[in-house]
Amino acid sequence: MYPLYQNSTDLNFNDFNLHPDILEGIQSMGYETPTPIQEQAIPVILQGKDLIACAQTGTGKTAAFVLPILSINASTHKESNSLNTLVIVPTRELALQIDQQVEGFAYFSPIGSIAVYGGNDGNNWDRQRAALESGSELVIATPGRLIQHVQMGYVKLDSIEHLILDEADRMLDMGFYEDIMSIIKLLPQKRQTLMFSATMPPKIRQLAKTILHNPTEISLSVSKPAENILQAVYMVENNQKLELLNSLLQGKDYVQSVLVFASTKQEVKNIERKLIGSGISAKAIHSDLEQKERENVLREFRNRKIQILVATDIISRGIDIEDIDLVLNYDVPNDPEDYVHRIGRTARAQSDGVAITFVNRTQKASFDRIEKFLGTPVFKLKNPLNS
Repeated sequence: MYPLYQNSTDLNFNDFNLHPDILEGIQSMGYETPTPIQEQAIPVILQGKDLIACAQTGTGKTAAFVLPILSINASTHKESNSLNTLVIVPTRELALQIDQQVEGFAYFSPIGSIAVYGGNDGNNWDRQRAALESGSELVIATPGRLIQHVQMGYVKLDSIEHLILDEADRMLDMGFYEDIMSIIKLLPQKRQTLMFSATMPPKIRQLAKTILHNPTEISLSVSKPAENILQAVYMVENNQKLELLNSLLQGKDYVQSVLVFASTKQEVKNIERKLIGSGISAKAIHSDLEQKERENVLREFRNRKIQILVATDIISRGIDIEDIDLVLNYDVPNDPEDYVHRIGRTARAQSDGVAITFVNRTQKASFDRIEKFLGTPVFKLKNPLNS
């Protein structure tokens, strides 16, 4: 692999020689200074090279691949019904989020895009089919739904020039490896392939060797949590978690926005049921909800109509909500990167925030690794249920 690109200083988006239509979109969206991942990735992508990039959510990685790809497409745009760029993502939420950014950046250009994701809405299926048949230049898709369209016979992927895998580690965690490889078999061998991942375990390295050609590598170190996040831990027995959660949130109307992370969909449902039964304003977001239901839950949470949102890590990807007062880890996340990602949802834009984690005996070793990564112990609170 090529060596890591070094950061430049005092760059702005004009320095990348992007297409004027895309620069106009950047300006209209209020983007001024590129982030480190954008500084490093945009020149590589514009040169047509393959890329593997390790960067956390929240570092600006979506714009890092969207902007150069849109610029290339705007420069070579021609009216046709063939697909040009395919972005594969793990969740519907992330597909919609990327599609919204594409619409903003490409507003002044002729580039069309479509988000392709699952759900039982027949109108949504028909809209996706129409866009795929007419040849939207940029398709952002979850693997399973894209394969369903392909199997119907009206989607041809042999014109794809750019393939992007976003949050590749999450897709492998969710069991999408076979789906991804079956999609790649339908693509031209001569293409540009970009892979973005928050972590770089061996399975991601192996996938990169399989599908990338002589890629440039960018690796941004995982940033530590913001100093204005107050972090604390409760040592708990597993059967105490629901009761402790309820006692911490009961009657706390001044805490207006709380995000609770749990490990499984079933736990998310149990927590929602317990909180609602205690008269607490809470809703869960999980894969059993229809897409419209999930969007409604997120809208209500953003608008402060519900106090508490309960979610898993996988479903939470793509959720972009400001002003969260408290992040509560009902379960210890699997690795330090996930912990930083979770608690980074609070204390944004120089505001203060609080992050609380429940740690039981079996999860203590995992949290010890998190503290080692942080370089400092997290304050331990006295469990009120033990007094």
